[in-house]
This record gives sequence, structure tokens and C-alpha cells, in this order.
Amino acid sequence: MPARADGQKRQTLALRAGLVFNVARFLKRMRKDRYAKQIGTGAGVYITALLEYMTAEILELAGNAAVDSKKNRINPRHIMMAIRHDDELNKLFGHVTFHQGGVLPNIHPTLLNKNPRKATSENLNDSMAKV
Repeated sequence: MPARADGQKRQTLALRAGLVFNVARFLKRMRKDRYAKQIGTGAGVYITALLEYMTAEILELAGNAAVDSKKNRINPRHIMMAIRHDDELNKLFGHVTFHQGGVLPNIHPTLLNKNPRKATSENLNDSMAKV
């Protein structure tokens, strides 16, 4: 980067804020879309930090879901499972459909036998009584 008059290098907004995402890109987009008459630099830093945090959180949970299913690569199902198992993210993404995400594994409790051994013994007694 070119040196400034006082001998210091230029720093990007992202570098000054300690972020990975490009702050200037979000700031330019916010100003272009006219969300308000005036948009300060702090607004761009704030929204960039928010989106970076949300992305990191979702990727961490999706990585854990991938490890749980013994996979090395995160796929859309892992992202969907991570979001659906987290209460706050599920509320935020409640009406979102994930392409190639599948459905949550769920068996309704009324379909499960309470005591399978008891149910089989009752069935045997009933069949013996009929004979």
C-alpha cells in the first residue's frame, strides 16, 4: 500500500475494525440502496460485524453437525440441522427452506410403543386365547 504523508500505511476499514468481511462493500451498498438520507461509517462497521458473527456462528454449528454425521465437508443438510436445533437461529430462519436440506428426523410419540415386550406378550396371549 502506498505510504501516507506522515509515514504510515493506509488501512482499510475492515483492518481497522478487525473484521474479515469487506466493510466498504457493505457501506457502499447501504448508501446505494438509500436506507437513510445519511449513513455513517459506523453503520457499515456494525452491519459487517453482525453478518460476520452470524456467519461464524452458523458455520461452527454446521461443522459440529458434519462431525456428528462423520463427514469432512459441510453440506446444506448440516447447515439446516444446525439452524433447526438452535432455538434463536430457528426463530430467525423459521420460514426458510433449505435446498437439499431434507427434513428433521422426527417420529411422533404416539407411534412409538411404550413397552415393546409387554405389547408382544399381550399379542401372544390374545392369539393363544383365540385358538
